[in-house]
Amino acid sequence: MRYAICFTPAPSDPLSQVAANWLGRNVFSGEMVEPPAVRGIGIHEIAFHTAVPRRYGFHGVLKAPFHLAPDVSEEQLLRDMMRFSGSFQPFRIPRIEVARLRNFFSLMPAVPCDQMHYLASAVVQHFDYFRAPLSEAEIERSDPDWLSAAQFANLHRWGNPDVMDEFRFHMPVTGPVDLVDMPRIEQALRNFFEPVLAEPVTVANIALMIEEGAGGPFRVHSLHPMGKVSARKIA
Repeated sequence: MRYAICFTPAPSDPLSQVAANWLGRNVFSGEMVEPPAVRGIGIHEIAFHTAVPRRYGFHGVLKAPFHLAPDVSEEQLLRDMMRFSGSFQPFRIPRIEVARLRNFFSLMPAVPCDQMHYLASAVVQHFDYFRAPLSEAEIERSDPDWLSAAQFANLHRWGNPDVMDEFRFHMPVTGPVDLVDMPRIEQALRNFFEPVLAEPVTVANIALMIEEGAGGPFRVHSLHPMGKVSARKIA
């Protein structure tokens, strides 16, 4: 079993509901959701392009999936997340938008959010004690030959190349998209998501996510409210 520490809006948030509809799975319940009808793109094409993010559910990663170190427990991780989340005050991302990141699309802040960057860096550092070292196979899957020097150092120090100065907060909504299809997929995404992107996104929790079996889907285990000391278990 692997764990990840992420941000995702509350289950009642319209953005969560629209994202679950697009991806075809609810990250809180784990239940599959009927695919949407979107002009200019068929349901089978949506299913194809969302296959990768569907497994992980709608989220923005703060600490990438990791196995627990042998000398720590899930209970200890939960207690520490309660304390940690309570030390941060909620904040808002003024606006997020559909954006291309490398060869896939995500929802990203329209302008960089310093508070989110600080939160992510703090999560990576604070919870590294709970992370088991990467295996050689896991390092190879990160394709280290293609990493920059900073990313390579991050991979070996923090278990993920895209942290600290290399971090860009994003909530993936597609897997890899062929260059020729990008304009059409981007327009479909904008048509589908923009009605719920008009309001700022409130960051008021961090989420513990768990992988349901090796290679299985991730779902939210618990939300840990910022500025408070209790966590709410997601049924």
